[in-house]
Parts: sequence; structure tokens; C-alpha cells
Amino acid sequence: MPKVTSLHLPLSGLFAVYKPSGPTSMSVLEDIKKLICKSSLFVERDKLESRQGRRHGKGKRAKDTVKIGQGGTLDPLADGVLVVGVGKGTKRLNEFLDCVKEYRTTALLGCETDSYDSEGARVRVAPWQHVTKDVVEAMLERFKGEILQTPPIFSALKMDGKPLYEYARRGIPLPRPIEKRKATVHSLELVSWLGSDHSYCWPEKQLTPEEKGAMVKALASVEEDPVIKDGPESVSDQPPAAFVLSMKVSGGTYVRSIVHDLGHALGSAAHIVTLTRVRQGRFTIEAPKSKQDEGCVPWEVFERAKDNEGECDESGHREWEREVLDRFDAVEGKSQTDDAA
Repeated sequence: MPKVTSLHLPLSGLFAVYKPSGPTSMSVLEDIKKLICKSSLFVERDKLESRQGRRHGKGKRAKDTVKIGQGGTLDPLADGVLVVGVGKGTKRLNEFLDCVKEYRTTALLGCETDSYDSEGARVRVAPWQHVTKDVVEAMLERFKGEILQTPPIFSALKMDGKPLYEYARRGIPLPRPIEKRKATVHSLELVSWLGSDHSYCWPEKQLTPEEKGAMVKALASVEEDPVIKDGPESVSDQPPAAFVLSMKVSGGTYVRSIVHDLGHALGSAAHIVTLTRVRQGRFTIEAPKSKQDEGCVPWEVFERAKDNEGECDESGHREWEREVLDRFDAVEGKSQTDDAA
């Protein structure tokens, strides 16, 4: 991928930001867009000067000056690589939807949630004390290679124009089974067995009997005798066991579903409490492994710029602009780029 070596403006291309856990991908993108649409790196100078000369030139029209998009949404819980396309770079974002991705996730045993993660509500609890590190490692073999996944019913995927979560919450029978999706798990390993030595806990929020009933009603049309109930009670004075998985998967793979299904296979229940996208294509949060690898702009750089963009350096760029330029891959224009070594 060509790297920026001289500035023939405005720029089009790709970079990645290290999204933090908490905000949505859309809110992160909107904050970045506000900065980009005020930068002479990405907007023609005469357009910037014209807009600045108009007292009411801010707002929607200002933000629409530059096209910007992202190459694969991260849930609010998740952190890690978020690929951003600017200008004609947005045309290359599809490459990152289908590429191999690498994730690291922490799974907590004994509890299943409606969203398959810690931001959802408890659906059921199950015994977990029988699950050991060796048992988990042996079970992971079932989830490697090509697999079929059923997306969570509490997800934004649509069926006949209606989000799946709407069927579940309102007790509307599904018109047909949720379509299983093919996924490829290139690698899957247990990298850390935390046992009970951690601070994670099950969500306090629980589905009410009415909500469970609505969920059963939604599933009844496509599953034979669906039942949502807790497993045998088990008393323990220790937190439920947790462990960390690392995986490389194909585009469209549901990491949450792997952990959910693994919990069932272990004779327990499980949901994720952390999720980090470590790599997406050539962008990574770790030390580069090749000359083609690119790092991510720390989110703190954009957070500081939101409040105060700061002064320009000797090259005429603010801190956030320099951080982006250092990691920016231009997608067109031989005059502004040289091929990366």
C-alpha cells in the first residue's frame, strides 16, 4: 500500500484508530469527522476559507464536506482496531469487511445473556465448577475450521425488515429460523486461564418472567419446545471461572456466538466480558510483524483535539494530523506517494 511522502492535497486514504470500550463506532467516527472536515489535509483550502468566511457555515454542511466511513463496526463493549476511510479511501473499506480478523476475548462461565455479552441481561445460569482449563482446551477443537453460527436473537440483524431483537422483546413468532452463517476459525487458543482470580461478575439485570416468555414465544415457531431455564443450583463462595481466548477468524464471524456455544458445549453457560480486535488486515494494535503492518492512532489523540486542537508544529500540522499522517495509507495519486518498501 502506498505511503504518504509528499502532500498533494486533499488526501484520500485509510488509517486506523484504537477505539476504546464504551462509545459506539458511529460516535467515534462522528468525532473524527468533525476534525477532518476542518483540516486542510482533507478539504481544499478554498472551500475551508469560504466556509470560515460564512458566519453560519458550520453544522451539517460542514461535516458533509468530506466522505468518511469505517471498515467494520465494533460493539460498544469492544475496543481495538477500527479502520477509517477518508474520501476515495471509502471505496476500499469492503476489503476490510471480508479480511481475516484477530480477536482476544475474556469469557465468564456460568451465565448466559440475551446479547451474549456482559451488557445484556441474564437469561439463565448454569453450573460451572466442573469446567477446567484442560476441558476448555480440549473443547476448542470443535470450534476450529469451517463452522456454522446462529446469530443471537437479541441482535440488530433484520428478518423481513424487522430487527431480531424486536421479535424477541415483543414475543412475535419468527417467520422462519434464523439463518445460520458460515464462518472460518483459522486459529483458536486458550491464552490465559483466570479461574476465579478476577473481578468480573454476572450482569445484575435479569430477564423478567414476561421477557423470558416473549423470547420463548418468538422462538416457538422455529424451534421444537424451546425452554429457557436455569440449570441445577450450585453454591460457591468464589467468583465463576473466566478465561481468555485468542482467535483468527473470517469476516462476519460472531465472537460472542463462539463463546456462547462453547459454554453450552462445556455443559455450562458463558458470555464475553471483554472483546478486543487485535488485528484487521494490515492494521494492528500490537507491534508490527511485517513492513506492511500499520499501527493505530490512539483514541486519546482525538479526545484531546476535540477539546483543543492545539498549535501547529513547524510543518504546519496539529498533533492529531501528524499522528494520522504517520499511519496514513493513500489510495491514489502517484505524485503524492511512493510505494512502501
